[in-house]
Amino acid sequence: MTIGSEEELEKLRAAGRLVARTLKIMGEALEPGITTRELDQIGRRVLETEGAKSAPELTYNFPGATCISVGPDVAHGIPDDRQVKAGDLINIDVSAELDGFFGDTGASFAVPPVTKRVERLCRDGRRALWTGIRAVRPGVGLGEPGRQIEAFARRNGYSLVQNLASHGVGASLHEDPTEIPTWHEPRERRRITEGLVFTLEPFLSLGADWVEEIGDGWTLRPPGGEPTVQYEHTLVATRNGPVVMTLAD
Repeated sequence: MTIGSEEELEKLRAAGRLVARTLKIMGEALEPGITTRELDQIGRRVLETEGAKSAPELTYNFPGATCISVGPDVAHGIPDDRQVKAGDLINIDVSAELDGFFGDTGASFAVPPVTKRVERLCRDGRRALWTGIRAVRPGVGLGEPGRQIEAFARRNGYSLVQNLASHGVGASLHEDPTEIPTWHEPRERRRITEGLVFTLEPFLSLGADWVEEIGDGWTLRPPGGEPTVQYEHTLVATRNGPVVMTLAD
């Protein structure tokens, strides 16, 4: 969507703040022994207490309030009775509808103790996202954030998953512009317009450039099981630069 008023912006900010706070609470609850179903229930309670609805349930009848992927799975994982273990790399994706507006955010969490290699991957996943965010402004190509993210990834010895893209959001969970690349895509000719609402969510990996569905209809995993992280924000392009909607505070 394109923001048309201050009222729309505030409603979008409220939805974004709620999913960010939900993600933060779930991340703080993450510890060895908790099941992904229990973690999902924590997220559901936070959303429903504020009158919000899970976006994946509402939009796609997803079997959970949030997506929780335990490595080597990287996206769209179904909450179940699997227990979290020390050393796990876990992605949590939270999206919700509040008062007609949608927020979408996500992050990867390494459950200690983990290797320095995985610690660096998480750190650099966050850096990759912010590298893309800093490239957002009206008038530039919609592919410019991805070009900057790929340059960062190459400099630091990482690959990027290239069949999971960013997307427009706001009035619905997924909307135009669709399939926004978070890697360098020379064929991308669209431009960022003022007020445009969309996500950025690069998948930074230690070697993977592709994911496949594992057979349950949802969960995505690199064929080689390479460690992969995702960090995601919803943002608005303004004349003063990008404004991130999905900050908890």
